[in-house]
Amino acid sequence: MSVYTHLSDDQFTDFCQMFGVSFAKAIPITQGIKNSNWFIQTTEDSADSPSYVFTLFEERPPEDIAKMATILNRLKDTLPVAAPLAKVAPDADGSSPYMALYEGKAITLVPCLSGGHPKHTTADMCYSMGEALATLHNVLQSLTPAEDYGVPLYPWDQVRDREIQFMPADEAKLMTDIWQGYESLPLDSLPKGLCHLDMFADNTLWDLTDGHEKLTGLLDFTEVSVEHYVMDIAITINDFCTTWGEANDSETVNFNTEKKQAFIKGYQSKRPLSTAEQQALPVMLAMAAVTFWLLRLNVIYYNREQGRTGDSIMVKNPDLMKRLAAYHWIQVEKLRDQQQTVYVLQYASTNSKVIGVFTTEQQAQAAIEQLKDKPGFKETPNAFEITAYPLGEVNWMSGFGEA
Repeated sequence: MSVYTHLSDDQFTDFCQMFGVSFAKAIPITQGIKNSNWFIQTTEDSADSPSYVFTLFEERPPEDIAKMATILNRLKDTLPVAAPLAKVAPDADGSSPYMALYEGKAITLVPCLSGGHPKHTTADMCYSMGEALATLHNVLQSLTPAEDYGVPLYPWDQVRDREIQFMPADEAKLMTDIWQGYESLPLDSLPKGLCHLDMFADNTLWDLTDGHEKLTGLLDFTEVSVEHYVMDIAITINDFCTTWGEANDSETVNFNTEKKQAFIKGYQSKRPLSTAEQQALPVMLAMAAVTFWLLRLNVIYYNREQGRTGDSIMVKNPDLMKRLAAYHWIQVEKLRDQQQTVYVLQYASTNSKVIGVFTTEQQAQAAIEQLKDKPGFKETPNAFEITAYPLGEVNWMSGFGEA
């Protein structure tokens, strides 16, 4: 659970009154690792049925939260989001009507959305999430210039430089290789815009009726920044398409490619991906995992620096994201190996004939299955030969022998 700043009931009462809400009880929220959050039960609510979420933003400056309020109001007619309440009496200084301040930190009060956080996802849920993220990207294109509404991207390269010096050599190499792979992408050609950048399952709400799961809420818009859309896609895929084992289950990491394909299909139903985005996605999946590996290390660092301890502080295991990054990087390397090798299918019966050149051995095998029963081939079906040739290399160095 994450509650870093503690407020008294009298303080909750005063802040809630600013937004026209009658306070009865504050209930700490267990999800989240960067802000302090409570459910607010009003004097009109029944027991265990809070109406609002009260958030005290520990790190983001108030001007960033004002931008978030504008974004949520733009989205509320097309997506299930909770837009901050306006104060009953806006401040005379012209500051945002959607937030209050406590010791220089922004506070918002938003209506509770129905539904629960999913412990597990299905392919259908991933499809719906893909649709929702694409819709978010499309709608927020109407806020221009985008840089006026997004918060600055966090300097993850600085966190990397601080943390990498303490890593074992294999972990440091993994992070360096992925970072270099990311920087080698054609980043200038990838579409950018306002992105959520933290759309994990615990930042969504669902009607979890078995077999009829429906998205009912998108949460935590504090990280909205101008970024490549494919990075936002990768961040969301990494959580929605991964099964995270519990501590008593060795904290395993199992990535599901079928869920990934469902997510991409849902996304493309609302916003088709460019060829460059599709080609960049494998590396972006690895880089997204590296980013959240660093984020969790950064939380540990600041908790230690600021003396944050106790049961009210939740720290997610950075090793899980490290393992996911390693998995994705293995897939990238496999893909690169495939792209560096071609598979030549020949029919070597009486006269050798080249039938085709393929990017994978599986494609060549499929061609054999397609041809082996046809006239001329079925008489000698064992005459098919598949040979792998690395690209860019001379494969015959000996020349012709003398007669």
